[in-house]
Amino acid sequence: MAEKKPISKSYIDLKSKVWDTGLCSGCGACIAVCPADALYFETGGDSTHPKSNNYCKAAVDDVPCGACYEICPRLDEQPSSLLGDYLKITAGKAEFDIPRKQSGGAVTAILANALDTGLVDAVVTVTEDPWTLKPHSMVITKSEVLINQAGSRYNWWVPLVSSLKEAVVNKKYRNIAVVGVPCVVQAVRKMLETDHQLVSPYKKSIRFIIGLFCTENFDYEKLIAGKLKSEYALEPMKVCRIDVKGKLEITLNDGTQYVIPLAELEDTVRPGCGVCTDFTALKADISAGSVGSPDGYTTLIVRTLVGQHLLDSAVANGKLGVGGEVSLGIIEKLAKKKMTRKQE
Repeated sequence: MAEKKPISKSYIDLKSKVWDTGLCSGCGACIAVCPADALYFETGGDSTHPKSNNYCKAAVDDVPCGACYEICPRLDEQPSSLLGDYLKITAGKAEFDIPRKQSGGAVTAILANALDTGLVDAVVTVTEDPWTLKPHSMVITKSEVLINQAGSRYNWWVPLVSSLKEAVVNKKYRNIAVVGVPCVVQAVRKMLETDHQLVSPYKKSIRFIIGLFCTENFDYEKLIAGKLKSEYALEPMKVCRIDVKGKLEITLNDGTQYVIPLAELEDTVRPGCGVCTDFTALKADISAGSVGSPDGYTTLIVRTLVGQHLLDSAVANGKLGVGGEVSLGIIEKLAKKKMTRKQE
């Protein structure tokens, strides 16, 4: 009698271990790799985790799959390192004008150079509606479009990795850069390290990961459409810049600034952020953030040879300037604070 092979994991296993336990980060990786397009996110109050249309072949017909389970970052132990492994840490800034740039515009400079030189043919990133600040995931293939869309939108939750399917499966780009917060970086790194056959198109297509320092992500509907408009009377179209440096800093187009303690915003934070201990995106090729560097610069933690190559190319082509002292103390302080919060 032939031995019965075990059935692969399905979204039901993912649901019980991650979705139903409040661990889901909302990265969207499971949506991207689902071959049946059976997973999706709803917006608003019911967006804490994906939903299924019950078309999962593994769950319904015992067809081997398990791709969603394979790449979920929340099935792994959270990291305990503050800065992680790296080759160098430096401060960088764009050597050309970038409207609405965040800190030094270094991330945009590195990616624009990569597009112009053919090192990558597409960038999966987050853009926003300038009138409402509502974010959405986007695949960008031209450096001029990337530059015009510059500026951090990672304060708002958006299932970024879900748009990878557009880049990999529909558009068939084969040299893709992904920019994302730590949970996104963890998911994409799992795609690159797995031998799962159904994830192989992503493994073959993603070339470079930029990770962004992150304390937590906020739900757009709860923060912008809710708290900021109702309690602070802030109109999204008047906001020039939003940053998180241990507190929420909002700058309006007229220069007016608001500083809001994060303690006042706990009800707008994505639920899954509470378990994350990764502040500096430890699994990225290059990690970037606005803390630790002088004004007008971006802190860059170069972690891999791939990251070093893209940085060196941007410098050699005059797109990026590097140098200046980086204060590791403040970065480690915020990283430790995030780790301690999880332990509590």
